[in-house]
Amino acid sequence: MKWNFSGKQDVYLEIAEQYKKYIALGVIAPGEKLPSVRTAAGELGVNPNTVARAYSLLEEAGIVVSIPKKGIYVTDAVRETHTKEKELLIALREQGISKATLLTWIEEVYQDHD
Repeated sequence: MKWNFSGKQDVYLEIAEQYKKYIALGVIAPGEKLPSVRTAAGELGVNPNTVARAYSLLEEAGIVVSIPKKGIYVTDAVRETHTKEKELLIALREQGISKATLLTWIEEVYQDHD
């Protein structure tokens, strides 16, 4: 996994956002254990408190769960989010929005973010 810190926000926020992205993309799967705070801090070159704060944010969001003496594990929250997103797409399809129109909208939204 590649980590890039932009410096535009606090490092712990960037770490949390990067983990969210990796989890959403399936790079880190539900049920998978995250590195310990110390291990992650060493790999990222940051203070362990910074990683602990990022993990805390992820736990508050329901993305990970801390199991005492076991570690931090990814929950199924992302899978549930994907279900909601699919339901939205199904509703749009049922309203008569074509695939071509949706793809056009997606291209418009993402054109500056590739």
